[in-house]
Amino acid sequence: MRVEATRRDQLVRAAVEEIGNAGSASVTVSQIAKRAGVSSALAFHYFGDKEQLFLSAMRHVLREYQGEVRRSLATAETPAARLQAVIHASFAPINFERHVVSAWLVFYVTAQQSKDAAKLLRVYRKRLRSTLLHDLRKLNVPDPFATAEGIGSMIDGLYIRQALSAQDAKAAIAIVEHHLDQALAISASSNPR
Repeated sequence: MRVEATRRDQLVRAAVEEIGNAGSASVTVSQIAKRAGVSSALAFHYFGDKEQLFLSAMRHVLREYQGEVRRSLATAETPAARLQAVIHASFAPINFERHVVSAWLVFYVTAQQSKDAAKLLRVYRKRLRSTLLHDLRKLNVPDPFATAEGIGSMIDGLYIRQALSAQDAKAAIAIVEHHLDQALAISASSNPR
C-alpha cells in the first residue's frame, strides 16, 4: 500500500511539472509517467484516465496552497496580520514557482470544460473569500466583500503575469498589500475611534 501511495504521489507531482512546463493540457499520460519513472499502464491503473490524473494534480496544487496558507495563519495574531499572511502565502515559493503557476492557469482553462475542475476552483475561491472576509469584517472595512474579491482577483491576475513574464513574488506581494492598505485606510478614516 505504501508503494502505491508513493507512486501515486510521484505521478501527481510529475503531472504538475509536465502540465506546468508545457503550459497546456496537451501533455500525455505517457509523458507524465516517463517523468515519474513509471509505466503508462501503471498511471492508467492508478487514475483510470488522463482527466482523473489532471484532477489529482489540481487537488495536489490546491492542498499545497491551503497548507501554506494554514502555516502562515498559524503565526498571525491580528486580523491585519492574518490578511497579510494570506497574501504572503499566495506568493510563497511553493505556490509561485513558474511551473506551478503555469499549471494553475491550465487548470483554470480546464475548468471551462470540466465540471469537476470547475468545482475545485469554486472551492478554492470560496475558501479564499471566506478567509479574507473573516478578517476584513473584524477590521470594519466598508465593503469587505468587494475588498476580498479585489484581493482574490489581484492574486489571480499576478499569477497570470508570472506565467507570462516572470513576475517577482516580492513585487506581487507589494501590489496586493498596497490594495489592502488602501482598504484599511478607508476603514480607519470612516471609523474614527
